[in-house]
Amino acid sequence: MAKVKKKPEGGATPLMRQYYEIKRKYPDVVLLYRMGDFYETFDEDAKLTAEVLGITLTSRANGKASQVPLAGFPYHALDSYLYKYLDSGHRVAICEQVEDPKQAKGIVKREVVEVATPGSAMSEHFLSAKEANFLVALAPGEDDAYGLAFIDVSTGRFEAMEIQGGQLNSLMATLDPREILLAENDEVSQSLLKLDGTLFSRVEDWVYHHEFARNELLKKFNTRSLRGFGLEKLALATAAAGAILYYLQQYQGRELTHVTRIRSLSMADWMVLDNDTLRNLELFHSMSGRQRGTLIDCLDVTVSAAGGRLLREWMQKPLLKRDRIQARLDKVQRLLECDSERESIRELLKQCVDLERSLARLGTNRASARDLAGIRFTLEKLPELKTQIEQMEQETAVFSSEESSDLTSLAATIASRIVDEPPLSVKQGGMIRDGVDAELDEIRGIARNAKEWLTAFQKSERERLGIPSLKVGYNKVFGYYIEITHTHKDRVPEDYIRKQTLVNSERFITEELKEYEEKVLTAEERYTARELELFNALQQEVLAFSSAIQTQAAFLAQLDVLGCFAQLAHDRHYCRPDLDESLGLEIHNGRHPVIEQTLPIDEAFIPNDLVADALQDQILLITGPNMAGKSTYLRQAGLIVLMAQMGAYIPADSARIGIVDRIFTRVGASDNLTGGESTFMVEMNETANILNNATQRSLILLDEIGRGTSTYDGLAIAWALVEYLHGRTEQAARTLFATHYHELVSLEKVLDRVKNYTIAVREFDDQVIFLRKIIPGGADKSYGIHVAQMAGVPLPVIQRANEILQSLDSGEVAVRSDTIAETVPSLDMNQLSLFEKQEQILRQRLQEIDINHLTPMDAIRLVDELLKEIHGK
Repeated sequence: MAKVKKKPEGGATPLMRQYYEIKRKYPDVVLLYRMGDFYETFDEDAKLTAEVLGITLTSRANGKASQVPLAGFPYHALDSYLYKYLDSGHRVAICEQVEDPKQAKGIVKREVVEVATPGSAMSEHFLSAKEANFLVALAPGEDDAYGLAFIDVSTGRFEAMEIQGGQLNSLMATLDPREILLAENDEVSQSLLKLDGTLFSRVEDWVYHHEFARNELLKKFNTRSLRGFGLEKLALATAAAGAILYYLQQYQGRELTHVTRIRSLSMADWMVLDNDTLRNLELFHSMSGRQRGTLIDCLDVTVSAAGGRLLREWMQKPLLKRDRIQARLDKVQRLLECDSERESIRELLKQCVDLERSLARLGTNRASARDLAGIRFTLEKLPELKTQIEQMEQETAVFSSEESSDLTSLAATIASRIVDEPPLSVKQGGMIRDGVDAELDEIRGIARNAKEWLTAFQKSERERLGIPSLKVGYNKVFGYYIEITHTHKDRVPEDYIRKQTLVNSERFITEELKEYEEKVLTAEERYTARELELFNALQQEVLAFSSAIQTQAAFLAQLDVLGCFAQLAHDRHYCRPDLDESLGLEIHNGRHPVIEQTLPIDEAFIPNDLVADALQDQILLITGPNMAGKSTYLRQAGLIVLMAQMGAYIPADSARIGIVDRIFTRVGASDNLTGGESTFMVEMNETANILNNATQRSLILLDEIGRGTSTYDGLAIAWALVEYLHGRTEQAARTLFATHYHELVSLEKVLDRVKNYTIAVREFDDQVIFLRKIIPGGADKSYGIHVAQMAGVPLPVIQRANEILQSLDSGEVAVRSDTIAETVPSLDMNQLSLFEKQEQILRQRLQEIDINHLTPMDAIRLVDELLKEIHGK
C-alpha cells in the first residue's frame, strides 16, 4: 500500500498543508485530490499512480518544501482509471471540492467522499458482467469456529454463515473474494488463508463486538430482531455481517439503499468444492489459467449477465438435497419440452437489462437516466414472460407464480417521466419529459427559445445598421458577441462595446445582449439543476420497490439458467439424470462435456459406461497407457456428477447417481516452489486431504499416485492407499483410480470391492492404436515407449529404449555413447517395480542351481528357503 512520505509541512503552501492534513487520515490509501478539473496525487502516491496508470510523473512547487512528485488525470476520466488501481489491489480515497470555488474564502474546502476498494467496486471497467465481486468479512470465535459474511455491492447480494476453520480455504476458493475484512488485531485468520492477490483490510476490534454488529444490522434493515434472517442464534455470523456494513457505510461512505436483505447459509446445503477440485476439473480456469476450455465456457449459453452470474454460483454450489435438485430438473424438463415457449422466453430475456446492477447503481447514487429507462423496459417485459410461462404450465405448475409480482405501475411511472432515449449523464439535461413539471417547462422554454431570439436579434441589427454580414455568435470566453468585419467598422454604433479585435473583424457586446446571455445561462443552470431534482425524486420512488425488483431479478436469472440447461439438452442430446440416496453410480454412454465440444467436426467422442458402488464395485482400478483416455474418463465422471447436482441435464444416454457429498480429485503433477513444496509434496498434501475428509458418500478421482518419487516408493504408496480406502467402512467412497502401476491389478483377487478396468488398445507391428474404450480387465504393460514414439521422439532413442527394456530382465544394461561402450552390472533395481525386483532375485537363484548335483534333500531345503524369501522371512 502507498505510504505517506513525511514532508516539512512548516514551509508548505496552504493547499499542500490541506492535502497533508487529509492524507494523514488515509495513510494506506491512494488519495485522489480534486484540483479544478483534475485529480492529483503527490509524493509516494504520485509515484505509484505513474506506475499503475502508466502516466507521466512530474513535480509541483511546495513553498520552502521545494518540489514534490506529482501525477494526475482529468476528473472526467476517473471511472476509466479507477479500475486500474483496484485491479492492482489498491484502495483509493476520492477527495472532492465540497464548496463552490467562486464562493470560497481562501482554500476551497475538500473532503473524502468515498473510499473505493477491490471488494466494493462499482466501476463497469472493473466488474465482469457475468461474475460476482465479493467483499468477505471474517469473525473468529472459540473452538476453531468462524463467522463469515460476504457481499457483492454491485448487486446487493448479502449472505452470512458459520463454519469451522478447516473449511475456510474451500469456501474462499468458491467465493474468490477480491477483498477480505479482518479485525485489527486478528493475526491468525490471515495466516490460515492460502490466497494470492487478495487485499486484506482492517477495522478496529470493537466493530466485531456482537452487540454493536447486531445493532448495525437492525438499524440497516429496520427490524427488532434478526430471527427473520436466520441470524438470531449465529453470533459470529452476525459479527461478520455487522462489520461489513460498518466498513462500507462509515469507512467508505457507501450508500447501500439497494441492500434490502441478508440471507443465512449452511454449508450442509451444498457440495463443497475445494481448490484442488476446482482446478483439476477445470471448472472456471484451465490448467493454463484461461477460461477457454473450461466447464463454464462450455455450458454458458445464458443470454443475460445475471443469468451468467447465477450459473457460476450454481456450479460453485452443487446441491445435496434431492428434492431441490429434482425441482430444478422438473423446470428444465418443462422448458425442454416446450420449444416455442423456450425460444420466446430466451429472446425476451436478451432484451432485459441487468436489474441487479442497475438497481445497485441507483442505491449508491451512480445511476443515470438510462438505468431507469432500462429498468422500465425490463419491467414491461414481465407480463409477456408470464404469458409464456403460463402456456408451459399446463396441468402441473413447476414455476412459482409468486415470483411474478405486478410492477407495471412502476414501469408506467418511469415511462411517464423519463424520455425513451435519455442522455448518458444526468448533468447533460434532456432526460425528463415535457409536461412532467411546470417549473422545468418554463425554464426549458427560455433555453429552447434562445436560438430563435438570437436569430431575431441578429436580423434586427442587420436591418438597423445596414450591415448584411453582421453575425451573432458565442464562445466560452466572451459569451455572446456581435461580429462586424473591418469593411463596415464605420457603421458601428456608440452603444456597441468592443471586446476583441481579429484580423478581419471586430467583436462587440451590448447591454441588451449581455442581459439576455445572463438570462439564458441562468436558465440552463436552473434547467439541469431542476432535472436532477426530479431525477433524484424518481430514483427514490424506484428504490422503494427494491425488494420486489430484486425478487424479479432473481426470477429472471433463474429462468435464464434453466433455459440454458434446456437449450444445452436440446442441442447436445443430454439426458435427465436419476438421483437417489443410494451409494451407487451408473452412467451409460457418458461423455466429457468439454472435450466433446472441442473435437474436430470429423472426429466423434467415444462414450463410456461407468458402474461403481460403495458397497460393491467401490474402487475401479483403471490401467493403460498415457494418452489413451484415463484422465478424460475420470474427469468426465466428476463433471457429470457435478452437472447433475447443479440441476442440469448431462452428457450421457442415461444415469443413476447416488447423491455425492464431496468430489475429491488428485490429478496431474504440479509444484508449489514459492511455498517450499515439491511436486511430490503437493501430491501427498492433496492425497492427505482426501483421506482425512472423504466419507462413504464421496466421489474420489485419483489420476496417478506416487509418480513423484521412485517407482518402488510410489507403488508402495499406491498399494497402501487402495487398501486404506477399501478397508475403512466410513471412508469406503466410490473411487476411480487411474494408474501406471499395472502391478496393482492383482489386488482385485484379494480385495472384493476392487475391480479392474483398462483402456482398450490394438497393436499392429510396432504401432499401437488407442480405442478410447474402457473395458474390464487390467493392462499388462504401460506402452510408454509407444507413446514416446507417437510424440515424435527420434527413432534412435525409441530403438535404444526397446533394447534397454529387454535387457532389464538380466539386470545388466550396456551403456552406449560416442566414448563409452561398457556393461553396467548390478543395475539398481529400486527403480524397477516391487514385483519385478523379487522375480529377478528368484530367477538369479534358480540360474545358479546345478541340477545334476542336487540331492532330494537339497532340493527340499532349497524350496523351503525360496518360500521363506518370497514371504519375507
